[in-house]
Amino acid sequence: MDVSFADKKLEQCSEDGRYCVKYLGMKRAKIFMTRITNLKAANSLEDVRYLPGKFHELVGERKGQWACDLDQPYRLIFEPHEEPIPTDENGKYIWLEIKGVEIIEITNYHGK
Repeated sequence: MDVSFADKKLEQCSEDGRYCVKYLGMKRAKIFMTRITNLKAANSLEDVRYLPGKFHELVGERKGQWACDLDQPYRLIFEPHEEPIPTDENGKYIWLEIKGVEIIEITNYHGK
């Protein structure tokens, strides 16, 4: 899958393990690299849906974004490249048709 980054620091983290550890800390960096590797190896978002990390759609003001767990309570937030996001006749997102994502941020959206 095509993976891009909205944030230069997160992009650098994906390319430079030492920088990633410095920026995110050892534990979060290791999980971050695993999630990015999984996303890049996938053919579509469906391929990561049931992997460790609880990849899931967000709702409310974050509708159209997805998240996966890093170290609690932090999540990796991303959006599909496809516009509009593919949906079925019931308005549900079609994970199989999402072939690229943009990494938006790492955040604790539950703590806000």
